[in-house]
Amino acid sequence: MFVKRPQSVMGHRIAEPRPTLMAVWLAFLYVGLPLLVLTGLLDLGMQVFFGVCTGLWCLS
Repeated sequence: MFVKRPQSVMGHRIAEPRPTLMAVWLAFLYVGLPLLVLTGLLDLGMQVFFGVCTGLWCLS
C-alpha cells in the first residue's frame, strides 16, 4: 500500500530498522515475565482455594 523509498544521506543508503536481540529480551522482560508471574500466581491461588491443580507443575 505505502511503498517507502530507501532513505539516503549523502548518497549512502540507510539500513532499515530491524528487531535486535536486545529488543526481544526487553519485550520479554516487560511483557512476558509479568504475564508468567501473574498466571503462576493465579494457578497457585486456584490450587490453594479450590484444591484443583491447574498449573504445569501438576504434570510432574
